[in-house]
Amino acid sequence: MNQNFSVLFTLFCQVLWLASLKAAELPAQNGTVTIETQEWPFKPGPRSVKVYLYYPGNKLANVTAETGLMLNLHNWGGTNTSGAGNPAVLTKELNVIAISVDYLQSGPWKPQTGAPYDFGYLQAIDALRALSFVYHELIKEKIPFNSRRIYSSGGSGGGNVTLMCNKLAPHTFTCVVDICGMPRLTDDIAFNLPGGSVLNARYSQDKSSASYLTPGAQEIRYIGNPAHLKVMKDLGHETKIVIIHGTTDNYCLFPDAKQMYENMKAANLDVEAKFVTPKDIDKVVFRSTGHSLGDRTKMMTKFGGKYMIPGRAKFRLRKSPTDFELNQDVIYPTSDGRFVVSYADGKPTIHFEPKGTHSKATSDQN
Repeated sequence: MNQNFSVLFTLFCQVLWLASLKAAELPAQNGTVTIETQEWPFKPGPRSVKVYLYYPGNKLANVTAETGLMLNLHNWGGTNTSGAGNPAVLTKELNVIAISVDYLQSGPWKPQTGAPYDFGYLQAIDALRALSFVYHELIKEKIPFNSRRIYSSGGSGGGNVTLMCNKLAPHTFTCVVDICGMPRLTDDIAFNLPGGSVLNARYSQDKSSASYLTPGAQEIRYIGNPAHLKVMKDLGHETKIVIIHGTTDNYCLFPDAKQMYENMKAANLDVEAKFVTPKDIDKVVFRSTGHSLGDRTKMMTKFGGKYMIPGRAKFRLRKSPTDFELNQDVIYPTSDGRFVVSYADGKPTIHFEPKGTHSKATSDQN
Protein backbone atom coordinates (compact mmCIF):
# COMPACT_ATOMS: atom_id res chain seq x y z
CA MET A 1 0.00 0.00 0.00
CA ASN A 2 2.80 2.41 0.93
CA GLN A 3 4.61 1.59 -2.31
CA ASN A 4 1.47 2.25 -4.38
CA PHE A 5 0.93 5.54 -2.57
CA SER A 6 4.53 6.51 -3.26
CA VAL A 7 4.13 5.80 -6.98
CA LEU A 8 0.88 7.77 -7.16
CA PHE A 9 2.39 10.67 -5.23
CA THR A 10 5.39 10.74 -7.61
CA LEU A 11 3.07 10.77 -10.64
CA PHE A 12 1.01 13.53 -9.03
CA CYS A 13 4.14 15.63 -8.47
CA GLN A 14 5.21 15.12 -12.09
CA VAL A 15 1.79 16.26 -13.32
CA LEU A 16 2.05 19.39 -11.16
CA TRP A 17 5.58 19.98 -12.45
CA LEU A 18 4.49 19.71 -16.08
CA ALA A 19 1.49 21.94 -15.46
CA SER A 20 3.70 24.63 -13.93
CA LEU A 21 6.01 24.56 -16.95
CA LYS A 22 3.12 24.82 -19.42
CA ALA A 23 1.93 27.87 -17.50
CA ALA A 24 5.26 29.67 -17.98
CA GLU A 25 4.92 33.00 -19.73
CA LEU A 26 7.07 36.00 -20.51
CA PRO A 27 7.54 38.28 -17.49
CA ALA A 28 6.59 41.93 -17.94
CA GLN A 29 10.04 43.04 -16.76
CA ASN A 30 13.50 41.47 -16.76
CA GLY A 31 13.08 38.18 -14.99
CA THR A 32 13.30 34.40 -15.16
CA VAL A 33 11.16 31.50 -16.28
CA THR A 34 11.57 27.74 -15.95
CA ILE A 35 10.98 25.62 -19.04
CA GLU A 36 10.77 21.92 -19.76
CA THR A 37 13.55 20.38 -21.79
CA GLN A 38 14.79 17.02 -23.03
CA GLU A 39 15.48 14.16 -20.63
CA TRP A 40 19.10 13.50 -19.65
CA PRO A 41 20.06 9.80 -19.80
CA PHE A 42 22.31 10.15 -16.75
CA LYS A 43 19.32 11.23 -14.67
CA PRO A 44 16.09 9.93 -16.25
CA GLY A 45 12.86 11.75 -15.63
CA PRO A 46 11.46 15.25 -16.14
CA ARG A 47 14.06 17.99 -16.50
CA SER A 48 13.82 21.76 -16.59
CA VAL A 49 16.19 24.71 -16.99
CA LYS A 50 16.18 28.27 -15.75
CA VAL A 51 16.00 31.00 -18.40
CA TYR A 52 16.97 34.63 -17.78
CA LEU A 53 15.24 37.28 -19.91
CA TYR A 54 16.54 40.81 -20.46
CA TYR A 55 14.50 43.33 -22.45
CA PRO A 56 15.40 46.67 -24.02
CA GLY A 57 14.88 49.19 -21.25
CA ASN A 58 14.14 46.28 -18.87
CA LYS A 59 10.51 45.97 -20.00
CA LEU A 60 8.65 43.64 -22.36
CA ALA A 61 6.58 46.67 -23.41
CA ASN A 62 9.70 48.10 -25.07
CA VAL A 63 9.89 45.25 -27.58
CA THR A 64 9.04 46.51 -31.07
CA ALA A 65 8.75 45.10 -34.57
CA GLU A 66 12.50 45.75 -35.01
CA THR A 67 13.63 43.96 -31.84
CA GLY A 68 15.58 40.74 -32.36
CA LEU A 69 16.38 37.75 -30.14
CA MET A 70 19.82 36.83 -28.83
CA LEU A 71 21.11 33.86 -26.86
CA ASN A 72 23.80 35.13 -24.48
CA LEU A 73 25.46 31.99 -23.11
CA HIS A 74 27.65 31.53 -20.05
CA ASN A 75 30.97 29.72 -19.74
CA TRP A 76 31.76 26.16 -18.59
CA GLY A 77 31.17 26.21 -14.83
CA GLY A 78 29.11 29.38 -14.89
CA THR A 79 25.47 30.41 -14.68
CA ASN A 80 23.34 33.17 -16.18
CA THR A 81 25.73 35.60 -17.94
CA SER A 82 29.10 34.66 -16.44
CA GLY A 83 31.77 34.79 -19.13
CA ALA A 84 29.18 36.14 -21.57
CA GLY A 85 28.05 39.61 -22.60
CA ASN A 86 26.56 42.33 -20.42
CA PRO A 87 22.82 42.11 -21.20
CA ALA A 88 22.27 45.79 -20.40
CA VAL A 89 24.66 46.69 -23.20
CA LEU A 90 23.43 44.06 -25.65
CA THR A 91 19.75 44.95 -25.26
CA LYS A 92 20.47 48.65 -25.74
CA GLU A 93 23.05 48.60 -28.52
CA LEU A 94 21.62 45.69 -30.52
CA ASN A 95 17.91 46.16 -29.69
CA VAL A 96 17.39 42.52 -28.72
CA ILE A 97 15.83 40.42 -26.03
CA ALA A 98 18.91 38.81 -24.46
CA ILE A 99 18.28 35.23 -23.36
CA SER A 100 20.64 33.48 -20.95
CA VAL A 101 20.19 29.85 -19.95
CA ASP A 102 21.34 27.68 -17.07
CA TYR A 103 21.74 24.76 -19.44
CA LEU A 104 22.66 21.21 -18.43
CA GLN A 105 25.56 21.06 -15.90
CA SER A 106 25.61 24.80 -15.28
CA GLY A 107 27.43 25.83 -12.14
CA PRO A 108 30.83 24.79 -10.73
CA TRP A 109 32.11 21.72 -12.55
CA LYS A 110 34.49 20.16 -10.04
CA PRO A 111 31.82 19.22 -7.45
CA GLN A 112 29.65 17.58 -10.13
CA THR A 113 29.90 13.79 -10.27
CA GLY A 114 28.29 10.86 -12.04
CA ALA A 115 28.46 12.02 -15.65
CA PRO A 116 30.99 13.42 -18.12
CA TYR A 117 30.67 16.99 -19.39
CA ASP A 118 27.90 17.26 -21.98
CA PHE A 119 30.04 19.47 -24.26
CA GLY A 120 27.32 21.29 -26.17
CA TYR A 121 24.99 18.39 -27.02
CA LEU A 122 21.93 18.66 -24.75
CA GLN A 123 23.27 22.04 -23.63
CA ALA A 124 22.51 23.38 -27.12
CA ILE A 125 19.07 21.76 -27.03
CA ASP A 126 18.43 23.56 -23.71
CA ALA A 127 19.45 26.90 -25.24
CA LEU A 128 17.39 26.30 -28.38
CA ARG A 129 14.39 25.32 -26.23
CA ALA A 130 14.73 28.65 -24.41
CA LEU A 131 14.93 30.51 -27.71
CA SER A 132 11.92 28.59 -29.02
CA PHE A 133 9.97 29.43 -25.87
CA VAL A 134 10.55 33.18 -26.27
CA TYR A 135 9.90 33.01 -30.01
CA HIS A 136 6.57 31.22 -29.63
CA GLU A 137 5.43 33.23 -26.60
CA LEU A 138 5.93 36.51 -28.49
CA ILE A 139 3.84 35.15 -31.35
CA LYS A 140 1.16 33.82 -28.98
CA GLU A 141 0.94 37.18 -27.19
CA LYS A 142 0.87 38.97 -30.56
CA ILE A 143 3.92 41.03 -29.66
CA PRO A 144 5.70 42.13 -32.86
CA PHE A 145 9.42 41.33 -33.12
CA ASN A 146 11.90 40.80 -35.94
CA SER A 147 12.26 37.04 -36.45
CA ARG A 148 14.89 37.71 -39.14
CA ARG A 149 17.19 38.98 -36.41
CA ILE A 150 18.14 35.97 -34.29
CA TYR A 151 21.64 35.76 -32.80
CA SER A 152 23.76 33.83 -30.36
CA SER A 153 27.02 34.54 -28.61
CA GLY A 154 29.01 33.29 -25.67
CA GLY A 155 32.48 32.89 -24.27
CA SER A 156 34.41 29.66 -23.66
CA GLY A 157 31.77 26.97 -22.97
CA GLY A 158 29.16 29.51 -24.13
CA GLY A 159 31.04 29.86 -27.40
CA ASN A 160 30.93 26.09 -27.80
CA VAL A 161 27.19 25.96 -27.09
CA THR A 162 26.63 28.87 -29.50
CA LEU A 163 28.40 26.96 -32.28
CA MET A 164 26.45 23.80 -31.44
CA CYS A 165 23.17 25.76 -31.51
CA ASN A 166 24.08 27.00 -34.98
CA LYS A 167 24.84 23.42 -36.03
CA LEU A 168 21.66 21.89 -34.62
CA ALA A 169 19.47 24.76 -35.92
CA PRO A 170 21.12 25.58 -39.27
CA HIS A 171 18.24 27.75 -40.57
CA THR A 172 17.62 29.87 -37.47
CA PHE A 173 20.46 32.29 -36.76
CA THR A 174 21.36 35.47 -38.61
CA CYS A 175 24.76 35.82 -36.92
CA VAL A 176 26.62 33.95 -34.19
CA VAL A 177 29.73 35.08 -32.33
CA ASP A 178 32.02 32.48 -30.77
CA ILE A 179 34.51 33.89 -28.28
CA CYS A 180 37.26 31.41 -27.38
CA GLY A 181 34.83 28.48 -27.45
CA MET A 182 35.74 24.78 -27.65
CA PRO A 183 35.86 23.81 -31.34
CA ARG A 184 35.76 20.06 -30.74
CA LEU A 185 35.79 17.34 -28.10
CA THR A 186 39.37 16.20 -28.63
CA ASP A 187 40.83 13.04 -27.11
CA ASP A 188 42.94 15.07 -24.68
CA ILE A 189 39.86 16.94 -23.36
CA ALA A 190 37.64 13.86 -23.37
CA PHE A 191 40.08 11.54 -21.58
CA ASN A 192 42.32 14.03 -19.73
CA LEU A 193 45.40 13.09 -21.73
CA PRO A 194 48.67 14.97 -21.18
CA GLY A 195 50.08 17.52 -23.56
CA GLY A 196 46.89 19.21 -24.75
CA SER A 197 44.13 21.32 -23.21
CA VAL A 198 43.90 21.67 -19.45
CA LEU A 199 40.17 20.85 -19.67
CA ASN A 200 38.90 17.47 -18.47
CA ALA A 201 35.46 16.33 -19.64
CA ARG A 202 35.78 12.98 -17.78
CA TYR A 203 34.80 10.57 -20.55
CA SER A 204 35.88 6.93 -20.57
CA GLN A 205 37.49 4.75 -23.23
CA ASP A 206 36.00 1.67 -21.55
CA LYS A 207 33.06 0.43 -23.64
CA SER A 208 31.40 -1.02 -20.55
CA SER A 209 31.36 2.34 -18.78
CA ALA A 210 28.29 4.58 -18.71
CA SER A 211 30.69 7.43 -19.55
CA TYR A 212 32.07 5.69 -22.66
CA LEU A 213 32.51 8.14 -25.55
CA THR A 214 31.18 6.52 -28.72
CA PRO A 215 32.63 7.53 -32.10
CA GLY A 216 29.40 9.22 -33.14
CA ALA A 217 29.09 11.14 -29.88
CA GLN A 218 32.56 12.57 -30.49
CA GLU A 219 31.84 13.32 -34.16
CA ILE A 220 28.62 15.27 -33.47
CA ARG A 221 30.56 17.46 -31.01
CA TYR A 222 33.17 18.28 -33.67
CA ILE A 223 32.06 21.74 -34.88
CA GLY A 224 34.45 21.70 -37.84
CA ASN A 225 33.48 18.18 -38.97
CA PRO A 226 33.77 18.48 -42.79
CA ALA A 227 30.93 16.02 -43.44
CA HIS A 228 28.61 17.93 -41.13
CA LEU A 229 29.61 21.31 -42.54
CA LYS A 230 28.64 19.98 -45.97
CA VAL A 231 25.23 19.01 -44.58
CA MET A 232 24.79 22.54 -43.26
CA LYS A 233 25.75 24.06 -46.60
CA ASP A 234 23.45 21.69 -48.50
CA LEU A 235 20.59 22.71 -46.19
CA GLY A 236 21.08 26.35 -47.22
CA HIS A 237 22.86 27.58 -44.09
CA GLU A 238 23.25 31.37 -44.36
CA THR A 239 24.34 32.40 -40.85
CA LYS A 240 27.30 34.75 -40.48
CA ILE A 241 29.77 33.00 -38.17
CA VAL A 242 32.27 35.17 -36.29
CA ILE A 243 35.12 33.43 -34.46
CA ILE A 244 37.26 35.33 -31.94
CA HIS A 245 40.12 33.33 -30.43
CA GLY A 246 43.41 33.97 -28.68
CA THR A 247 46.56 32.52 -30.22
CA THR A 248 47.92 31.37 -26.83
CA ASP A 249 44.69 29.90 -25.41
CA ASN A 250 45.59 26.81 -23.33
CA TYR A 251 41.99 25.84 -22.58
CA CYS A 252 40.41 25.88 -26.03
CA LEU A 253 43.49 25.41 -28.15
CA PHE A 254 44.17 27.84 -30.99
CA PRO A 255 45.14 25.15 -33.56
CA ASP A 256 41.69 23.58 -33.12
CA ALA A 257 39.99 26.94 -33.65
CA LYS A 258 42.10 27.64 -36.73
CA GLN A 259 41.26 24.23 -38.20
CA MET A 260 37.56 24.79 -37.53
CA TYR A 261 37.73 28.12 -39.35
CA GLU A 262 39.60 26.62 -42.30
CA ASN A 263 37.13 23.75 -42.57
CA MET A 264 34.20 26.19 -42.53
CA LYS A 265 35.85 28.26 -45.27
CA ALA A 266 36.44 25.11 -47.33
CA ALA A 267 32.75 24.23 -46.95
CA ASN A 268 31.83 27.73 -48.24
CA LEU A 269 30.12 28.78 -45.04
CA ASP A 270 29.99 32.52 -44.34
CA VAL A 271 32.68 32.74 -41.65
CA GLU A 272 35.29 35.23 -40.50
CA ALA A 273 37.86 35.02 -37.75
CA LYS A 274 39.72 37.39 -35.47
CA PHE A 275 42.73 35.53 -34.11
CA VAL A 276 44.14 37.70 -31.36
CA THR A 277 47.91 38.28 -31.38
CA PRO A 278 50.11 40.51 -29.16
CA LYS A 279 49.74 43.45 -31.55
CA ASP A 280 45.97 43.44 -30.90
CA ILE A 281 46.36 44.10 -27.17
CA ASP A 282 44.79 47.51 -26.58
CA LYS A 283 43.74 47.17 -22.88
CA VAL A 284 40.21 48.13 -23.96
CA VAL A 285 38.84 45.23 -26.00
CA PHE A 286 41.76 42.81 -25.73
CA ARG A 287 43.92 42.41 -22.66
CA SER A 288 45.62 39.13 -23.51
CA THR A 289 46.02 36.49 -26.18
CA GLY A 290 45.02 33.76 -23.73
CA HIS A 291 41.65 32.28 -22.89
CA SER A 292 40.10 35.24 -21.07
CA LEU A 293 41.04 37.65 -23.90
CA GLY A 294 39.44 40.80 -22.46
CA ASP A 295 36.06 42.54 -22.56
CA ARG A 296 33.75 40.00 -24.18
CA THR A 297 30.85 42.44 -24.39
CA LYS A 298 32.95 44.83 -26.44
CA MET A 299 34.11 41.92 -28.63
CA MET A 300 30.51 40.95 -29.37
CA THR A 301 29.45 44.47 -30.28
CA LYS A 302 32.61 45.33 -32.23
CA PHE A 303 32.95 42.19 -34.33
CA GLY A 304 29.35 41.01 -34.41
CA GLY A 305 27.61 44.36 -34.18
CA LYS A 306 28.34 45.32 -37.77
CA TYR A 307 26.05 42.45 -38.85
CA MET A 308 23.50 42.88 -36.05
CA ILE A 309 22.92 46.62 -35.63
CA PRO A 310 20.37 48.19 -38.00
CA GLY A 311 21.85 50.96 -40.10
CA ARG A 312 25.36 49.52 -40.16
CA ALA A 313 26.83 49.02 -43.64
CA LYS A 314 26.99 45.24 -43.26
CA PHE A 315 23.74 44.80 -41.34
CA ARG A 316 21.86 41.72 -42.51
CA LEU A 317 18.54 40.01 -42.15
CA ARG A 318 18.19 36.24 -42.45
CA LYS A 319 16.17 35.15 -45.47
CA SER A 320 15.14 31.62 -44.50
CA PRO A 321 12.35 30.61 -42.12
CA THR A 322 13.61 29.37 -38.75
CA ASP A 323 13.86 25.69 -37.87
CA PHE A 324 10.98 26.37 -35.47
CA GLU A 325 8.82 27.20 -38.51
CA LEU A 326 10.12 24.57 -40.92
CA ASN A 327 9.35 21.65 -38.57
CA GLN A 328 11.89 19.50 -40.43
CA ASP A 329 14.43 16.98 -39.20
CA VAL A 330 18.10 17.94 -39.39
CA ILE A 331 20.22 14.81 -39.81
CA TYR A 332 23.96 14.39 -39.25
CA PRO A 333 25.51 11.06 -40.28
CA THR A 334 28.32 9.55 -38.23
CA SER A 335 30.58 6.53 -38.64
CA ASP A 336 28.28 4.48 -36.40
CA GLY A 337 24.84 5.86 -37.30
CA ARG A 338 23.23 9.29 -37.41
CA PHE A 339 21.96 12.03 -35.13
CA VAL A 340 18.46 13.36 -35.80
CA VAL A 341 17.38 16.79 -34.58
CA SER A 342 13.59 16.92 -34.76
CA TYR A 343 11.50 20.10 -34.85
CA ALA A 344 8.21 18.25 -35.30
CA ASP A 345 6.39 20.43 -32.73
CA GLY A 346 8.47 23.57 -33.25
CA LYS A 347 10.99 22.91 -30.50
CA PRO A 348 14.00 20.62 -30.80
CA THR A 349 14.78 17.16 -29.56
CA ILE A 350 17.82 15.12 -30.54
CA HIS A 351 18.44 11.39 -30.65
CA PHE A 352 20.92 8.91 -32.08
CA GLU A 353 20.01 6.11 -34.47
CA PRO A 354 22.64 3.35 -34.76
CA LYS A 355 23.52 2.01 -38.20
CA GLY A 356 20.99 -0.45 -39.50
CA THR A 357 18.07 0.94 -37.51
CA HIS A 358 16.74 3.34 -40.16
CA SER A 359 15.71 2.72 -43.75
CA LYS A 360 17.23 4.21 -46.88
CA ALA A 361 13.93 6.04 -47.47
CA THR A 362 14.29 7.99 -44.24
CA SER A 363 18.05 8.53 -44.40
CA ASP A 364 17.87 11.58 -46.65
CA GLN A 365 17.39 15.09 -45.32
CA ASN A 366 13.82 16.33 -45.39
